[in-house]
Amino acid sequence: ARRENMEAKVFGGGAVLRGFTAINVGERNAEFVLKYLKAEKMRITAEDLNDVYPRKVYFFPRTGKVLVKKLMQVHNDTLAKREQDYASKLKTNTVSGDVELF
Repeated sequence: ARRENMEAKVFGGGAVLRGFTAINVGERNAEFVLKYLKAEKMRITAEDLNDVYPRKVYFFPRTGKVLVKKLMQVHNDTLAKREQDYASKLKTNTVSGDVELF
């Protein structure tokens, strides 16, 4: 696919995890994707970023249609626990590896 024919639809970046006040991961992710798409000269045709609500995103590849539903409540402590465990690992483990940008 040629870049000039591609379009991006970006969603997310909500501050949905309680207790993660020092670093707003969702906001940083949203900033990153917007900067990346701008640097790659990719057109954004739809976006719903940041806020405090998690989203359920349905994407239909054949048509390119997207449905986004904001969830008013989160009852998933598993995700918060995983994020806390991962943050602890990042503090104690050295991060290494290769990254290939395409």
